[in-house]
Amino acid sequence: MRIINIRLKTVFMRIYILFFGAVLLCLNIAQASLPEDTEIRLVTGGLNHPWGMSWVDERHLLVTERRGRMFLIATDTGEKQDISAVPEVFHKGQGGLLDVAYDRQHQRVYLCFSRPAGRGKAATAVMQARLDGLVLREQNLLFTSNLQNNSGYHFGCRLVIHQNRLYASLGERGKRDTAQDPALQSGGVISYDLEQMQLLAPARPEWAAGMQSKGNRNPQGMTLYPHSGEVWMHEHGPKGGDEINILIPGANYGWPVTSYGREYYGARIGKGLTEAEGITPPLWHWTPSIAPSGMAFYTGDMFDFKGDLLVGSLKFRSLYRIEIHNKKPTAQHLLMKGAIGRVRDIEISPDGSVYLLSDEADGGLYQLHRPGN
Repeated sequence: MRIINIRLKTVFMRIYILFFGAVLLCLNIAQASLPEDTEIRLVTGGLNHPWGMSWVDERHLLVTERRGRMFLIATDTGEKQDISAVPEVFHKGQGGLLDVAYDRQHQRVYLCFSRPAGRGKAATAVMQARLDGLVLREQNLLFTSNLQNNSGYHFGCRLVIHQNRLYASLGERGKRDTAQDPALQSGGVISYDLEQMQLLAPARPEWAAGMQSKGNRNPQGMTLYPHSGEVWMHEHGPKGGDEINILIPGANYGWPVTSYGREYYGARIGKGLTEAEGITPPLWHWTPSIAPSGMAFYTGDMFDFKGDLLVGSLKFRSLYRIEIHNKKPTAQHLLMKGAIGRVRDIEISPDGSVYLLSDEADGGLYQLHRPGN
């Protein structure tokens, strides 16, 4: 009986330590603050679960809604205009019209969305179009994943353009083993050559066309490192184990072979490994999860954290700043909590202010700025 009591006390003590350790971590993060003159301005409201945004010029953003609408928004006045001829989307669960990227050099719009595939199925897809006023013309479907199912989960769908290459993240559609299946365009990142208008050769010969990485669960943040153009990304873990990684062609980031997270009911993932041969470990992980979405390196001068990484949190309705030193995350700070709801996407304005999307049924586009700076 004494042994049982000791064991119970040990279990309760571990729970106590884990709980209050998490609380202390949150308190530690919450000590960070923005300058006193910082304001959060609602640019425009009435957005239904907005998901992605991209600059068209210095005062206009394209903004998508998950249900399948897109707007051109003037950031100075908040005027919101509908874009027509948006492609049909599979609007179920996390699926719909997701990210948008505008290529100013070639004046082309790129959309990542869940495309209906018949019989209630869908696949992650990428389309190119020309923005003619408020109409999408010359539409060209560039990519449709060869993984098609009726799941409404884990589409990935962040876009980045760099040196005539388009990168798109792909979730594993809620079917974890597909992230390790070399034949499937799932659980990783693809790259498309915008000059040759074709998918790049896969980074490993056994991988499906275009695949540059595998072992990603659901990457919903992707951006370029300002000094080198490297693609940085983050992804959702399960219960814990959200990750930040740098895209290395041919890298396997582990899911579901390795993970810092656990099953939602508490059990370990697979063999419970966090490291394994042939697996590229994350630069950073969040345990417990913050449910990250959207990310951008801060390149402006309005705030004093130039070069650091800004990450939105859906779970904690927060904005995090990740200190970066020598291309490595070293510390995190909570800049804003609960002010606008679930932070879905982040863009840095040419004037140094930060634009945020709140993923709510009555969401909006917000500006984090310092008037007069």
